[in-house]
Amino acid sequence: MTDPAAIAETGRTPAADRGAAPGTRPPVIRVDRVSKRFRRSLPGDRLRTLKSALVGGSRTRDLPREATIPAIEEVTFEVTRGESFGVIGGNGSGKSTLLKLVAGMLHPTTGELAVDGRVAALIELGAGFHPEISGRENVYINGAVLGLSRRQIDRRYREIVEFSGLGEFMEEPVKNYSSGMYVRLGFAVAIHTEPDVLLVDEVLAVGDEAFAHRCIRRLEEFLASGRTLLLVSHSLDLVAELCDRVLWLDRGCQRLIGEPRRVVDAYRQAVAEQEGAEHLAANQQREQETDASAGDEPRRWGSRQAEVTAVRLLGADGSERYHLQTGEPAVFEIHARAAQPLADFVFGIAINTPRGFECWGTNTDLEGFVPEQLSGEAVVRVTCPALRLAPGEYAVDVAVHARDGAPYDYHRRVLGFTVTAATGGAGVYFPEHRWEFAGGVRWGGPADPPRP
Repeated sequence: MTDPAAIAETGRTPAADRGAAPGTRPPVIRVDRVSKRFRRSLPGDRLRTLKSALVGGSRTRDLPREATIPAIEEVTFEVTRGESFGVIGGNGSGKSTLLKLVAGMLHPTTGELAVDGRVAALIELGAGFHPEISGRENVYINGAVLGLSRRQIDRRYREIVEFSGLGEFMEEPVKNYSSGMYVRLGFAVAIHTEPDVLLVDEVLAVGDEAFAHRCIRRLEEFLASGRTLLLVSHSLDLVAELCDRVLWLDRGCQRLIGEPRRVVDAYRQAVAEQEGAEHLAANQQREQETDASAGDEPRRWGSRQAEVTAVRLLGADGSERYHLQTGEPAVFEIHARAAQPLADFVFGIAINTPRGFECWGTNTDLEGFVPEQLSGEAVVRVTCPALRLAPGEYAVDVAVHARDGAPYDYHRRVLGFTVTAATGGAGVYFPEHRWEFAGGVRWGGPADPPRP
């Protein structure tokens, strides 16, 4: 059942509750096993002209696979009327290519693609603008391209200018516009042509925050009127909030499609696993390095009377992990070796941000451990039942030294790891907390805070 508070907040009912059931609403966008491949430039290729391509009769679909670069592979989905559909994925996953296919700017190599209704696309920064003519003239040209008559543009011109906030610049050539001004004008024109389908790429991220809020409000109004949105964005929170369904593309392939939170969470988990693997590889590389070469900032120094041989970050299950959720258990495991027995030794650890801000540090001496003997191989573990760091990247320093501070073996940035969290915050500390409210305050949306 739809939350009435959520409707009141956004002014729009989720697609599944708007009119007919999802399965009975007509599809506006239909993508059936669509693939797009681009011709690969090989050594010795001659400069090809349109005439040579036509005479030669060479088409991408006829080329061998090794002569092409796959951008989209066998993607299938439908978007129904009035639906807000999101596309997420990493750089190079095929998101923008997919939008260009839907917009008709590219044609599929294989498969079928159909769009029912007038389409407006805000895909590339400044696409469709002529740099040498004024903003006002570009409004009329873009409006005509999107299917409006001059009389229709005349009626909407003032609204377009007011929405863009560029009134004093409309007679200036757009080549003098900043990237943010390009976005303002492009979005203002596209949204006021009242298309049946609006395609929006990541270009909205170029605008300032106030304009971004204005765009979101306008998109909500656009969806409330029963029109269709196809949105590509790296802002996962925006996608989860604005979209009814989400498609996750990975290297051109369709990984998952479905309810936004489920798809976004699956994507985040995959990114976390990839980041963990990258940290593991980087940490293994650091373990193989010794002292920095002359002229470099030293990352390891000391007499080596005792030596740190390995450092690992372990999760609650004992597996090596370099991506954690805030509040998860973590174990920092230090492997050390002393060739000759030592009676004076201290083990220390420090967690820093990449820019060198010390988040937390401790050592055995500070915590009251009195050394007696260190000889041969040893393992030292620092266990944190709940590592409450804020989301971000972190680096670890470890050391073994004498009680007077003389270093035996000091490693800077011996390993790195990533922390993520379901919610945001500022700073480096992320304590366990909750919000409580009483009286005349009410909240809507998926993250309802607890009420007393």
